[in-house]
Amino acid sequence: MTTTSEPTELSEPALSVRQVLTLERVLAGEPEVVAGAGQLDRPVRWVHVAEAPDVGVMLTGGEMVLTTGVLLAGDEDKQAEYIRSLHRAEASAVVLGLGRAFPAPPEVMRRAAERCGLPMVVLHRPFPFAELTEEVQCRLVRRKFAAVSLSESVRTALTALITAGAPLQSLLDEVASHSACPVVVTNLAHRVLATAGERSAVDDVLRDWERIARQAGGSEGDGWIRAELGGRGERWGQIMLCGHRGDTATGRLLADRAAEALVLHRMLGGNSAHTWEEQSAQSLLTDLVSGVVPARQLLPRARAAGLPVNRRTFVPLVVRDVEPGQLDRVLRMVGLSGLVAELADGAVAVLLSLARDQDAPVLMANFAARVHSEAARTVVAAADPRTAWDDVPTGLREAQHVADAADSSAALDLPAVVRLRDVHLRGLVRLLRDDPHVQSFAERELDGLLCAADEDMLSVLRTYLATGRNKSRTAQLHHVSRPALYRRLEAIQTRLGVDLDDFEQAASVHIALLAHDAQQS
Repeated sequence: MTTTSEPTELSEPALSVRQVLTLERVLAGEPEVVAGAGQLDRPVRWVHVAEAPDVGVMLTGGEMVLTTGVLLAGDEDKQAEYIRSLHRAEASAVVLGLGRAFPAPPEVMRRAAERCGLPMVVLHRPFPFAELTEEVQCRLVRRKFAAVSLSESVRTALTALITAGAPLQSLLDEVASHSACPVVVTNLAHRVLATAGERSAVDDVLRDWERIARQAGGSEGDGWIRAELGGRGERWGQIMLCGHRGDTATGRLLADRAAEALVLHRMLGGNSAHTWEEQSAQSLLTDLVSGVVPARQLLPRARAAGLPVNRRTFVPLVVRDVEPGQLDRVLRMVGLSGLVAELADGAVAVLLSLARDQDAPVLMANFAARVHSEAARTVVAAADPRTAWDDVPTGLREAQHVADAADSSAALDLPAVVRLRDVHLRGLVRLLRDDPHVQSFAERELDGLLCAADEDMLSVLRTYLATGRNKSRTAQLHHVSRPALYRRLEAIQTRLGVDLDDFEQAASVHIALLAHDAQQS
């Protein structure tokens, strides 16, 4: 992998030795690589024609040196030193035109070049060096202007997105459109925070992410290019181009421009690396809950996000009236692995990942106890543990349903961990709340109170039915005397035209009230 620790200035574009040798004008000279064949991907920054034996002192590195060797013929020491001086000057290659000085490749120069790892090319046919110099210089100048144009184009596009307040994903999509390869943002622990690019290509990268994350480095030109994210002496992540097929200089340019933009995005938006982790978890859990993306396709994302997924037990939870940051702290306190994210309706989803030999009910109870100590009036809803990843979406939706039904303001005496069996009739009504027949039933049964819009009477009725028609408890909860409660209950019965002492009528009103509350929420 090519790594850049700081966003750099525009890299000078270069052709590789291999690319130069494929030019039509060069092919006319019948080139043959006689040494350093493994180094043909070296960049050629410039082409220099030189016959002087001490040419190395005139080079600055990256030059392809063209020579006829006329001043080297007959002196093997000069020939060997000539190659060594090019190596010391970090020349990219030497091209020797065969002719009067050297009718065949000189063995001394070939051996010296092989030892130094310097590509040595001989031309078997006479070739005007001026044509090669002109061709390569023109191409390098064009690439230079193209690189400047690309740099400014990418910078302008990303800056416009930041100015418009675009989210992180929009910036990464823009980078991916320029790089034509998957783009991955990670934190310092190599956990994936965000991705962009063609979905199938991204999934291929994420499936092998553990190996990629462990990979310490690689050769330039392999297409894996990364730039660090950070500022003011602090590193907090990296952006990686995965399998970039263009030249390394262009890939590095794109990675650097992207890194600059992400740092600016964080500074202007007040974001932090942890916020990006929350966004990553939110995207994953939202996709799981929605069911739009099959669970199996989301498995690589979960693994790359740091969630253990092999031979695990998954516990889907939904918690209400608590901040995601609080639940993150609770997870760390109890030493559990999991993802935390706020869902669209304000509830917070938690997906725990437990080892198969861990006691899921006990750990859930410990987690819930810690949550209640942080936020006393919260609801911790849970689905039954799942051992198959494909069952996780159903579990999250079940936990979400239980949390919706177990409204802490209406349900009394809830257990620390609320399950489907604990919400009883309230859960069924919650599922049916959008049915037109249920809506009509609720309006018909409660017509006498809904028309009067008397919230106080509805509140008394709600408490009376929730306590199992316990008049003493209802009077206590509403801070009224029993005679005052009796008068209110009589008024409620008169308006509704029912007898609340009759079980069937009371049950009908209770169901209607549950449906009304579910529709209102």
